Amino acid sequence: MKQLLILLSFGIFLSCQSNSSESKEDKAPPVAVPTDFIEELWYKNSLIYNVDVEVFKDSDGNGYGDFKGLTQELDYLKGLGVQTIWLAPFQPTPNKDDGYDVSDFYGIDTHLGTTQDFDECVRQANLRGIRVIMDLVTNHTSDQHPWFQQARQRKDSPYRSWYVWSKERPEKWDSGMVFPGVQKAVWTFDKQAGEYYYHRFYDFQPDLNMQNPAVVQEMRKIIRYWLDKGIAGFRVDAVPFLIEVANPGFDPDKPQHQFDMITQLHQYVQWHKRDAILLGEANVDPKEQEPYFGKQGEGIHTMFNFFANQHLFYALATSDTKSLKKALIDTKNIPATSQWAHFLRNHDEIDLGRLSDEERKKVYAKFGPDANMQLYDRGIRRRLAPMLADPRLVELAYSVLFSLPGMPVIRYGEEIGMGDDLRLNERLSIRTPMQWSTGTNAGFSEGTKLVRPVISDGPYRYSRVNVAAQRADSASLLNRVTRFARLRRECPEIGWGTWELLDTGSENVLAIRYDWQGRSLLMVHNFSAAPKSCTLKPSQKTKGSARNLLSKKVEQLDQQGNITIPLAGYGYSWYRLTN
Repeated sequence: MKQLLILLSFGIFLSCQSNSSESKEDKAPPVAVPTDFIEELWYKNSLIYNVDVEVFKDSDGNGYGDFKGLTQELDYLKGLGVQTIWLAPFQPTPNKDDGYDVSDFYGIDTHLGTTQDFDECVRQANLRGIRVIMDLVTNHTSDQHPWFQQARQRKDSPYRSWYVWSKERPEKWDSGMVFPGVQKAVWTFDKQAGEYYYHRFYDFQPDLNMQNPAVVQEMRKIIRYWLDKGIAGFRVDAVPFLIEVANPGFDPDKPQHQFDMITQLHQYVQWHKRDAILLGEANVDPKEQEPYFGKQGEGIHTMFNFFANQHLFYALATSDTKSLKKALIDTKNIPATSQWAHFLRNHDEIDLGRLSDEERKKVYAKFGPDANMQLYDRGIRRRLAPMLADPRLVELAYSVLFSLPGMPVIRYGEEIGMGDDLRLNERLSIRTPMQWSTGTNAGFSEGTKLVRPVISDGPYRYSRVNVAAQRADSASLLNRVTRFARLRRECPEIGWGTWELLDTGSENVLAIRYDWQGRSLLMVHNFSAAPKSCTLKPSQKTKGSARNLLSKKVEQLDQQGNITIPLAGYGYSWYRLTN
């Protein structure tokens, strides 16, 4: 409770700071933020790197990446500027859904190593100043999990009520699927149990019954177990489905949610580790975001901004930033201690479900014109580099990512522009092994049978796209992303400050100003392939200068406080403003 009060107090402090930044200039300057607040709210200003251990680096030649392999590459991640590693599921699993079908929440999959390997990896990461968070996949289990196997054996099993059952097939048995076009139902009949069980995802992933106190207590045990092993937080999988009230008569398209579970989860995590966080996967409309964050930041600490992400891809596809600007404004109002997590590509498809039909068609036409590139009637299953194609547009996208108001998240391999393998099913197309070098199997493994094939042909084959080659090329994407990461660390205003969009006079140009601790930034991006020039008024001062953080050139504002910025096609500039 003490921690919660501290965070609430800090929320009031930042709220006052935000109001003062919009008031007259004769107000007192903002007060320095205490160091302990910065440490506890580290997620305000961190770079997260998503690692799928099984396809990252194989140390023993069994064809699977493992924790020893990840440990070997921690210095690479440190050099890239990574401050937090997000581990995809690594527990024992039948691996029908790339590890998200967990069969033991307390173990390590034997393909990936041992508990000791995991412990050493976390220890070595911490020694390098890197935190480690992990997926918390407690919305469902594998159908091979002992809990489900016992639940289906008899009705009086203590585990029967750990899942959601129906004697008769519910009316909406085929409504509310997460994977339309692939998934056939959300209620499936189990012959051994003699009843239907509920599953938001695939039929081999039965949903846990979060209305059962015993299940909630078990989830807490899982959380405490991993916190005690050094985990710094959790990426909470499928939050809206985790907290929905599911029963035989409910409507999967209009479920009720038990939001108090989020608050309780927040409190439980921080009682055990005061700076541990919850990173939520919740693809919700901005009108629905408040109960996820909590009114005073007592909910999810940080959430993926799926809404802005979809409109970002619309802007990248059309050069029109109007809807992106609106999406940023619509998601601006969050508690002071909360934070958005921004991304370009994650481990799933690019979800375009919240765009209009016409907007989605335009993005499809530009980035996923073939049916094989599309997925679930709503998204695109391609990696960033082959999708955007133009290296200038890829670079612009990364500049935007690192300059958006929130915390940047990168998926493994995106920093070198890895390609996709559309021959693989569904989302596996973007889950191929990491490309380290021109050596055997891209330097990923010495094994002869791999967990997934490396990309060995086409323009994104590992002989052309790999870490070793890009390290040696000062103009490579890897070195540019590393530079963005360094710049982002030097610009705490982005994570901590207040921000506003500036009028650029062009639908193609996005300009954001940040203010914090008497320091100001100006970020300008041209989403058009054609050169643009815009005149901005970044300051109410009549005198001042703008130092380009990329070229180091200093430009003076004119007598009206304006600056004229020329931008090449897909060009961008980062400025620090001085009065």
